[in-house]
Amino acid sequence: MSGDTNDRALGMNRRISRRDFLDGVALAVSSSAAARGQSQTNSPEYYPPALTGLRGSHPGSFEVAHSVRDNTFWKTAPTPEDTGEVYDLVVVGGGISGLAAAYFFRKHDPNARVLILDNHDDFGGHAKRNEFRVSGRLLISYGGTQSIDEPSGYSAVAKGVLQDLKIEPKRFYDAYDRTLFDRLGLGTGAFFDGSVFGHDRFVAGMGTLPWPDFFAQAPLSKQGRDDLVRLYTAKIDYLPDLEREKKLELLARISYQEFLTTHAKVGAEASRFLYNSMSDLWGVGSDAIAALTAARGDEGDYGVSLFPGFQGMDLSWSRRQREEDRDPYIFHFPDGNASIARALVRDLIPGSVPGSSMEDLVTARTDYSRLDKASSPVWLRLNSTVVRVKHDGPIDSARMVEVAYSSPKREVKTVKGKACILACYNGMIPYLSAEVGEKQKEALLYGTKTPFVYTHVAIRNWTSFQKLKVHQIYCPSAYFNYVALDFPVSLGDYRYPSKPEEPMALFLLRTPCSPGKPRRDQLRLGRAELLATPFSVVERNIRRQLQAALGGGGFEAARDIQAITVNRWAHGYAYEYNSLSDPRWAPNERPCVVGRQPFGRISIANSDAAARAYTDAAIDQAYRAVQERIAYAKAAV
Repeated sequence: MSGDTNDRALGMNRRISRRDFLDGVALAVSSSAAARGQSQTNSPEYYPPALTGLRGSHPGSFEVAHSVRDNTFWKTAPTPEDTGEVYDLVVVGGGISGLAAAYFFRKHDPNARVLILDNHDDFGGHAKRNEFRVSGRLLISYGGTQSIDEPSGYSAVAKGVLQDLKIEPKRFYDAYDRTLFDRLGLGTGAFFDGSVFGHDRFVAGMGTLPWPDFFAQAPLSKQGRDDLVRLYTAKIDYLPDLEREKKLELLARISYQEFLTTHAKVGAEASRFLYNSMSDLWGVGSDAIAALTAARGDEGDYGVSLFPGFQGMDLSWSRRQREEDRDPYIFHFPDGNASIARALVRDLIPGSVPGSSMEDLVTARTDYSRLDKASSPVWLRLNSTVVRVKHDGPIDSARMVEVAYSSPKREVKTVKGKACILACYNGMIPYLSAEVGEKQKEALLYGTKTPFVYTHVAIRNWTSFQKLKVHQIYCPSAYFNYVALDFPVSLGDYRYPSKPEEPMALFLLRTPCSPGKPRRDQLRLGRAELLATPFSVVERNIRRQLQAALGGGGFEAARDIQAITVNRWAHGYAYEYNSLSDPRWAPNERPCVVGRQPFGRISIANSDAAARAYTDAAIDQAYRAVQERIAYAKAAV
């Protein structure tokens, strides 16, 4: 079958809901054309959650920042225009940390004037909301930050924010249907991509069938099957000559892949099957993450361990006990933690998001025209990329911080703040401020954010999953690592499509890895790949993979796919330290601690500052930054 014929069979010629049909051009135009005024959000038609196509780091959101990084922006930029606006606080970045910083600052001073600037066309940072309408039904999904992870372990500060926002995690015990997939007899499957394993093959029953029976159906050689069965079933100590502490030391210094190939003696097929086993958390392959991290890993999204090989080793911890002590992974709004961002905006800007409870928050429609109103106590200005941050005099005696930003019309405007909190990526801060010292600059640039793609595909029904008896699919070495039905959450007026005949939003995860490269090189190369890949390439891979994996259940990509939203995050998860790729620093010498130090009237708040890619980290760092600003103001009096 020729390429053009195959594309038609997959439905590449179909007019679905994807507004960036020219690889982002139409989306960029629609985003700017729908808005006018300071922040281009005044049009009643402006509603980013309903945009499909290429989202996340969408066209128009990163080009200005890249030109600042490349030292080309100011060569062609117009003379900055002073707006005359003066605020008590200017926040750079409208993600959860930036919104939380505004929240804490206003809590300290209810009369404070606060401006939040963000380069994207929507607020929330990685906590983005995706909406679809299929056959008249609203489907709500998440474009990034999935869930409130381990809420019982949140700090008192983070718990207090949820409580103030009327978000009660215990309500998810009723909202999240933990028995739905079991009632329908749906489990975990694996899809073996033919480009890697020789033949496209879907196999159901991963983790429920006996491992010999499961791997007997896989397109693997006898050695590959035997290796994997041994890893999953045999209780073998692969480091028999080492005491426990020496085992831990060795596992911390070698990769999981090296453990598998050198110590467990498995071949290339078994290693390939497990290569992406940790990429959903770390964004890299098993060759760039410590074996100790795998040994301590849990089941993650898959419901079955993808880190086998340690069950016969005396590592002296009980996975069962640890999992019993943990919160279940059920604290999930239909739009993920975008609801936390929306709740913060509702608190900061009256009338922007209707309602007052966590239930009515789910289906509430944000009024973007209210975000940048002169009458508001807090202003949230979207499509505004900050290009420079500097004090209006010597740092020790300056009275103001001047913040310059590029407007949607590529004008450069300046505002002033008595205080400033940088809630953007650590890696951009040295390019925004020439006042950062060399040691702090080095620390800010140390971490490399993890690139990933969260894709949601709206389909007309999910009977193919029912026929194949799966709700999630592990896809080793395929374009997308993971395919799953959306989380089964019904909250407020929103009802999860629990019948297979109903429309559904599928979740597909991609983490672009570069086998054989060190961890940070894999992350950098992955970022470059994501930014260079047009939507058409991603769409073709979506259609091909879903057709190959689900075709046995009656799925037809050309007929069943109704809409596609690709949330591309070139700068994704905060960089977390790992024993394989990072040295052991003293607590106060960790790059995240050195990098987040305040200077003058400027503080730093983001998950990078905690080296933890979690919502509570973003909130806690916002609180710390605001406390620094409060202490500085008191000392300056």
